[in-house]
Amino acid sequence: MHDNDQTDLGLLQRIVARDTAALAELYDRNCRLLFSLIVRIVQDRAEAEEILQEVFVRVWTGADLYDARLGGPKPWLVRLARNRAMDRLRARQTRGSAAMPSVNECTADAGTSAKGVRTPDVVVLDAERRGSVSDALARLPAEQRRLIEAAFFEGYTQNELAIRFGLPLDTVKTRIRAGMIAIRQRLEQLA
Repeated sequence: MHDNDQTDLGLLQRIVARDTAALAELYDRNCRLLFSLIVRIVQDRAEAEEILQEVFVRVWTGADLYDARLGGPKPWLVRLARNRAMDRLRARQTRGSAAMPSVNECTADAGTSAKGVRTPDVVVLDAERRGSVSDALARLPAEQRRLIEAAFFEGYTQNELAIRFGLPLDTVKTRIRAGMIAIRQRLEQLA
């Protein structure tokens, strides 16, 4: 296990023992990564701040649920943040479909209403894009796909990936770059 993972693991163990200083330290060590991931998902900084707070409340109340056999602490935190952000996004979209914005509320260039509700055409386009990216990712060789997924969805750095997968750093960089080029080419073919 990587030194950062060991430090975070120790903090999680202290959190299970109800050490609030450990929670503050874990927050300080991981908040930037988690916040940037959440902002990318929900596209709203204020909402992302709320979600980040919810994630660390979840860490406080559920640190004993962490299972080291399923991965390091950082990927666990990333999954918590991603899942909470996706839940919020789904709830927002459900509320948006229940109360469709009027034509006057819609802004054509941003695809959102004055209240921040995304229009149906933007939701559909986003879903198509996600499907295209998922399809392109699924077509990659497994060794490229695993590295890209771990880097972009779990928040691992290339150095951490090299350690985690027991690969030379240059191999990790080459596989990620080749995979990203293949994804871009696939998406350009679909455009």
